[in-house]
Amino acid sequence: MISRRPKGAPQPAITCTGVDGPCTVFIHCLGAAAGGGYPQWNCACAGCRRARAKPDVATKHAGIAVSGDGERWFLLNATPDVHHQIAADPALHPGPGTRATPVAGVLLTDAEFDHTIGLLMLREESSLTVYGTSPVLEALNSWFPVRELLSDYADLTWSLIEIGKPLDLDDRLRVTAFLTGSKAPRYIGRGRRSRLGDPSSEWEVGFRLEDTVTGGTAVYAPTLPRWDADFAGQVESADCVFVDGTFWTDDEMSRQGAGSRTGRSMGHMPVSGDDGSARALAALPAKRKIYTHINNTNPILDEGSAERRWLTDLGIEIGRAGLEVEV
Repeated sequence: MISRRPKGAPQPAITCTGVDGPCTVFIHCLGAAAGGGYPQWNCACAGCRRARAKPDVATKHAGIAVSGDGERWFLLNATPDVHHQIAADPALHPGPGTRATPVAGVLLTDAEFDHTIGLLMLREESSLTVYGTSPVLEALNSWFPVRELLSDYADLTWSLIEIGKPLDLDDRLRVTAFLTGSKAPRYIGRGRRSRLGDPSSEWEVGFRLEDTVTGGTAVYAPTLPRWDADFAGQVESADCVFVDGTFWTDDEMSRQGAGSRTGRSMGHMPVSGDDGSARALAALPAKRKIYTHINNTNPILDEGSAERRWLTDLGIEIGRAGLEVEV
């Protein structure tokens, strides 16, 4: 099994075994914060104050890196922290050539700023493939014109990813996009949205990652407005599930004086409650169940909170930079 993990570095705490032997699709968590980061620059909520006082509890924006061979890596979303995330993970370091990088591409779950701004950081004459659905690629061509801005700085290939159509990223790693929601970024606006035609149902996706040799699978869904039958079908047989943990309650923002919008209106179902995601996540047979894309107001970021302890008792983890999984 090939890996860029440095000699002497610890192996992942938990691995799994597929039908034909050890699983070898690598997943590196690069961060777990929702848009704004943790701490958020203009926020004085209890969580952000704690993260400033104890920088070791801070976390970068939500994203993962995946590879089927440990040599070529693909980022799931390009966050505003992407250069720091790459620097913090030895598997993603450049070399052996001066400008050689193991980062081969980026798969976008949506066109939100916190998932795409990092593309601007990945310039410097880099050669990458960026995958996205039709409306996402069009948004980056028109309303947030990243494609034009980067045209003279990097050799980027923009590749359409189709819902439900498997895509082989290397000899072992296969990804399949599935719909999670239809909320367009706020910068699109209702009037502008109509000019994009009617692919609006493809604004938000999750990715199913599969080891084609062993059958090991993982699901990454950082935005999830509802846990419906379609999503249940994606995760019911997965070995590892990363899922949207943005808000503890639907009215979390207003309760803390951080805003008036509800979590559901922003496309995120709450973690807690009878209709929240936690109980459904806990009931899955997956070996690893991990919350990601967590807002700075969410108490689960506090290791000493009752909410965090409740999730731990349910067998659910909180994402963090440096967490590694093999499926």
